[in-house]
Amino acid sequence: MSELTTITVDGMTCGHCAASVREEIGEIAGVTDVAVDVESGRVDITSDAALDDTAVTAAVVEAGYTVR
Repeated sequence: MSELTTITVDGMTCGHCAASVREEIGEIAGVTDVAVDVESGRVDITSDAALDDTAVTAAVVEAGYTVR
């Protein structure tokens, strides 16, 4: 069964921003899909199991953004 985690990311302004966030979060073990809405900052993460919040935050920071 898939898990859905939704976060809000501050600082994204374009498609390149979304791609960076998608790429970094996509590298977390168990993540199967990442959907990013730049305008709202909403990021929906689908995974095989519940995600570690610390790992998600670290991935967003690595991409150059912050989790609200």
